[in-house]
Amino acid sequence: MHTPDGRDLVGHDEELHASIDVFGTTHPGKKRAANEDQFFVASLHKSMRVRQTSLGSLTRFARLHGSFAYLLVVADGVGGIGGGRQASDTAVETLAEHIGETIGCYYNFDVDKEHEFLAQLENAVMRSHEQVRQQYASDGRGPATTLTMVALVWPRAYIVHVGDSRAYYMRGGRLRQITRDQTAYEDLVDRGVMNEEEAKRAGLKNMLTSALGAQMTPSTGLIDLEPGDALLLCTDGLTKHVDDAEIAAVLVAGASAEECCTRLIDRTLERGASDNVTVIVSRFAAT
Repeated sequence: MHTPDGRDLVGHDEELHASIDVFGTTHPGKKRAANEDQFFVASLHKSMRVRQTSLGSLTRFARLHGSFAYLLVVADGVGGIGGGRQASDTAVETLAEHIGETIGCYYNFDVDKEHEFLAQLENAVMRSHEQVRQQYASDGRGPATTLTMVALVWPRAYIVHVGDSRAYYMRGGRLRQITRDQTAYEDLVDRGVMNEEEAKRAGLKNMLTSALGAQMTPSTGLIDLEPGDALLLCTDGLTKHVDDAEIAAVLVAGASAEECCTRLIDRTLERGASDNVTVIVSRFAAT
């Protein structure tokens, strides 16, 4: 679905999962000839709801009754018109296909096997990486893409991250960045080789140290979510123009996921939108 001003949209699934409101959108911005960003939102379904029983306790069925799962992905292609777009497209398509084939592990999910689940997600990213390289017969210097993925198996979010697209979560009005930018800027500042101002002047903020299709080192992690929290995934087209305090103000306003996405994109456009910009917002209703 497309809006008149060029946004690509995916709607939220309120009927099936009343406790989650999720929406994604992307815009080419005002300076780029093409949109090299991609995003993907999918809900994963298989559950059992006990309607009647003579059993005294339903505790053992709790994990089947209320669970739901979502896959959220953003990717930012690198490599110019055509190459970057194809790299992000290939990466997201391959990732979604691989997870669709292997996500059976979610249906019998056990917290004691979380490392196996994360390994499955990381394998999907590795498969995407190899597909991008194969597509271009690349030695690591061809088109590439960032990729930030959240697999949400309520109430836990599993993150696999490559590059400088970001994942945030909001709790109690406070915004926290989950991912760390994989850039020369972050590496040199963290090691004390340069201070922030020196690294910024050197133009290192946009120099990726990890990307699918190039040299890649994925990072993984997980967080526990609570009703009332929100998740945000975005490409750097947003964070170049809208700082964390402003993002937090939009999310804390209590608007729907779609309204939050629209406000963040509009804020970026008002400030020149020098890059493609993509956002996915998930809000979890308090019960």
